[in-house]
Amino acid sequence: MRIIFAGSPAIAVPCLEMVSKLAESAGAAVTVPTQGFELAGVLTNPDSSKGRHGRLEPTDVGIAAGVLSEKLAPRGLPPIPILKPEKLGGEAREAVAALKPDLLVSFAYGRIFGPKFLALFPLGGINIHPSLLPKYRGPTPIPRAILNRDVETGITVQRLATEMDSGDILLQERLPLGGRETTASLSEEAGRRAAPLLAEALRGIAAGTLTGRPQDHGTASCCALLSKDDGRIDWNKSAPEIDAQIRAYTPWPLSWTTHGDQYLYILAAETAPDTMPAGKMATDTLLSAAAGVPKPAPGTVLGVDKQRGILVQTGDGVLAVTMLQYRTKKALEWRAFLNGVRDFTGALLGTGILH
Repeated sequence: MRIIFAGSPAIAVPCLEMVSKLAESAGAAVTVPTQGFELAGVLTNPDSSKGRHGRLEPTDVGIAAGVLSEKLAPRGLPPIPILKPEKLGGEAREAVAALKPDLLVSFAYGRIFGPKFLALFPLGGINIHPSLLPKYRGPTPIPRAILNRDVETGITVQRLATEMDSGDILLQERLPLGGRETTASLSEEAGRRAAPLLAEALRGIAAGTLTGRPQDHGTASCCALLSKDDGRIDWNKSAPEIDAQIRAYTPWPLSWTTHGDQYLYILAAETAPDTMPAGKMATDTLLSAAAGVPKPAPGTVLGVDKQRGILVQTGDGVLAVTMLQYRTKKALEWRAFLNGVRDFTGALLGTGILH
């Protein structure tokens, strides 16, 4: 079974490495007569500019495939073909066809496979998706699960179909959520847990014992790509909602507000408990509320709590902010941040005009 692996971000790297290990398990890096697995090639997105200097760098999957190829050289084996097409048109199809593939394995490649492309694979294709399909079809299932404060998510191995994430389900594994995950941490966990699930699926396909079950399309939900504007904090929302947003948008697009005429990223926070020792302004706020005086406007910096951080009023509850960053500055723990900012207590966040 000659496999083309398609993927781009770091979440897909453990699965790429698993395919390579399946091939190596019989004593050869790219050909395994006893199990029938071959890593025939890797398909990933083109190199893109990163960092302050804008240097072109490979995707995480591209880097990992290069490392795997380097391990083959001392054994006299050819490098793994790495394809980085701008689009999956005729030229890309010719390059893939030349590798004589049998099966396509995809994880977060980021592009739709059309019928002409899928026709290149006699055994079709399978896709790893980090949700419990049919829930959260689309490109952002992990942020969506965190935003919605779900108690669990999962990993699905499904047959590739022409409609996004709609193919028959081959295997699923549930992942309980503790409520403090970020997209970064949950992506790492999902990538790690997906690798053995993929190995099980490949062995089942090779043995002819793995059958799929159709999805219930009537219960499907979808999630869309994120943009930078999605990260803007609406302080009228509740503290738990804003906390979930901050975690869901880490590491991108990050959650941000304004302080005066500056972007201010809120990198880490948590909902402050109702009964909490607080700074003078926050204490005065609680007393005023008890006396029937209206609470401060959402986005008001109330003060600090020595254990929890900077306290900000929301539409419902108080958010304790622990890590902040002005757009042109470095990220700072809340104590260090306050050392460099005067009169932050009492400021109204989210009302500034950006230039």
